[in-house]
Amino acid sequence: MTKAFYPGSFDPVHNGHVDVATRASKLFDEVIVGIYEAPPKNLMFDIDERLKLFEDSLKDINNVKIIPFTGLAPNIAREVGAKVILRGLRAGFDFEQEFEMALMWRNLTPDIDVICMMSALEHQFIYSSRIKEVARLGADIQNLAPKHVVDAIQDKI
Repeated sequence: MTKAFYPGSFDPVHNGHVDVATRASKLFDEVIVGIYEAPPKNLMFDIDERLKLFEDSLKDINNVKIIPFTGLAPNIAREVGAKVILRGLRAGFDFEQEFEMALMWRNLTPDIDVICMMSALEHQFIYSSRIKEVARLGADIQNLAPKHVVDAIQDKI
């Protein structure tokens, strides 16, 4: 059974994240989405909220599990039995950043591969930080995240 570990802060989960997790669920026997508990960022949502938002986004997919994590993603991947760390890629600077991280992770855990999935074209411009920023400025974000996430963002701002 091939497991993939998909780590991130997911603050908040958006349509690009949902797309990558959904497509990965068709490629792997199990996808474990790891939500980093304490990233060095100003978070809009606490860990419990981020877990619930992602769980609700993928409620119809049976082979995806959402867990909180702390520590290095490759170590967590090993702990959960994943042979692959999954990353989503958008156009632009993502490639260089993900490439450098993949090399570091490969150095730390040579038995775990990093696989990058290109985000769908319609999600190439979506960033969690931008969604929060434009929502605070009054923009319509309905097409950027699942409805329950949009509602949660609007409740926070």
